[in-house]
Amino acid sequence: MLKILVTGAAGFIGFHLSQRLLSRGDRVVGLDNLNHYYDMRLKNDRLNQLREHPHFQFYQLDLADREGIAHLFSKRSFDGVVNLAAQAGVRYSLTHPHTYVDSNLVGFVNILEGCRTTRVNHLVFASSSSVYGANTRLPFSVHDNVDHPLSLYAATKKANELMAHTYSHLYRLPTTGLRFFTVYGPWGRPDMALFLFTKAILAGQPIEVFNYGKMRRDFTYIDDIVEGIVRVIDRPPTPNLEWSGDTPDPGTSSAPYKLYNIGNHQPVELMYLIEVLESCLGIKAQKNFQPMQLGDVPATYADVEDLVQAVDFKPSTPIEVGVERFVDWYRTYYPDAVSGQLDTRLVVK
Repeated sequence: MLKILVTGAAGFIGFHLSQRLLSRGDRVVGLDNLNHYYDMRLKNDRLNQLREHPHFQFYQLDLADREGIAHLFSKRSFDGVVNLAAQAGVRYSLTHPHTYVDSNLVGFVNILEGCRTTRVNHLVFASSSSVYGANTRLPFSVHDNVDHPLSLYAATKKANELMAHTYSHLYRLPTTGLRFFTVYGPWGRPDMALFLFTKAILAGQPIEVFNYGKMRRDFTYIDDIVEGIVRVIDRPPTPNLEWSGDTPDPGTSSAPYKLYNIGNHQPVELMYLIEVLESCLGIKAQKNFQPMQLGDVPATYADVEDLVQAVDFKPSTPIEVGVERFVDWYRTYYPDAVSGQLDTRLVVK
């Protein structure tokens, strides 16, 4: 039985990961600041489910609270830490930059210090596919240079990778960064496209389709994300003895440090995602086509071979299956949402 600190435990991924760790017999200490970035009911309902488990303990605490984080680490002994707490969202970073600095930079160094001073066995932290920024070579590989972020959110995630590597090098702290690709599924974030589309379609409102629908995303189902995280937790990285400073590889190091993509490695056209959603809802969407938004990229596509080689796992949930599960959850969680009658002409084969 491991004792694992999960930050962002009331969040989408943190909730699902905590459930999985508890189900396999681990003890989970959950941490979240419960901010108002989105609907508090959703966060509290996730948290209430976790609190029913006897091996779950929760602390409401902000990562930027240096003394609070230091005190938590000093009085608890963690076998591993999974840092999922962060200010998320590309578009929100355009209008609230200081929030990202406080949570994603100040907060992350507090986590690193806690892990260093208490000699945590393994720190796993959330990065993002957004770090690939202006890269155009597909699929995105952890061995590619990522020095051209297109949003402050992406820049903070790239900074997290650099900060973690520094601690791995200086203090031999095993750290693993996971670049998540467009995570979706039940209990998902309300600011994500699938959630926004579902809410609007059921309410009879138009959906905003950016870049005139010419977008591709490597949509990754939440169960696949969690499976990848759990397998990574159990395999702390070791130094790459073949690493050469003459030809540095961004994806590996002479320090105990690794990066992995976790994506479905099958990009889906945005318009096809909408077709699948229309089929599941039985309602045709009203589409409001818009230009590309600042900070966005036209396509994401994960190369997951390093993940496969390391933990023998490759995400595989088809978009049709994942969207149907999300819609089933949405209709259960929001029973008052307006629902149309199934039009069999909308069924995607």
